[in-house]
Amino acid sequence: MADSVPVRCPTCRRENAFTPPTFPCACGAPLTLPVLRGGVPIEILHRTWEASWVEVRCEVCGRQDAWPAPESGCACGTVVRVPITPVPAAPPAPDGPAGEPPGPGAATRPQPAPRPAVGPPPERPVFRPVTIRTARDCITAAAQYLKWLGFSDVARAQERTAAGVDLRGTGVVAQVDPTTRATALRDIECVWLNGLTDSAVPVSFSLAGYARDARSRADELHVPLFVMDLTGTPQPVNDAADELISNGGGPPG
Repeated sequence: MADSVPVRCPTCRRENAFTPPTFPCACGAPLTLPVLRGGVPIEILHRTWEASWVEVRCEVCGRQDAWPAPESGCACGTVVRVPITPVPAAPPAPDGPAGEPPGPGAATRPQPAPRPAVGPPPERPVFRPVTIRTARDCITAAAQYLKWLGFSDVARAQERTAAGVDLRGTGVVAQVDPTTRATALRDIECVWLNGLTDSAVPVSFSLAGYARDARSRADELHVPLFVMDLTGTPQPVNDAADELISNGGGPPG
């Protein structure tokens, strides 16, 4: 696992620990996004497709690809984009004797991927996120996360417009906001009422964070709040979400 780095929230000035995401490169090596230490995070007020991706070069094979830009959610509801180290210029190709280009057998072979450090086994298997490209992906990622927490029978609800719920399972109802606006107070109260009616845990997932009054109301009602980045990995933003992660919904499926 990559080392965490401190990220200071531009809204409340709180310093949060952020672990850069790691993706599998096409060569098979783990590629951790190179977060720029000391860089200034930028609050996400409006999402654009271009700004949501960053170019990163694999240190093993040299391949350069676009990956979801790293994002971090603060307990105050602010979501920021974490800056990364710019891609350095590609080194010039080595020349052969007397300035001649290298022969066919002189190509540099990729080095094998480093082996991860061996640690104690986790209580749950590693969560495998679903990269978010569409609103449907956002709901799918939230469903996968709830299943990882132990709500193994989570499924998409039939009538989201009427009920205000996107996902249902035994003991859980969830609302997923894939829009670029902050989730509003009414949405939090709606999912809470659904949880109350079904005797289930109400959970909210948001791609753009939460309005301040929505965040305060969720704390009062003990509604777990999560923010999602484009990697599809939800991050807890209040104590209720931390408790849900700790307690889960039963044995992981």
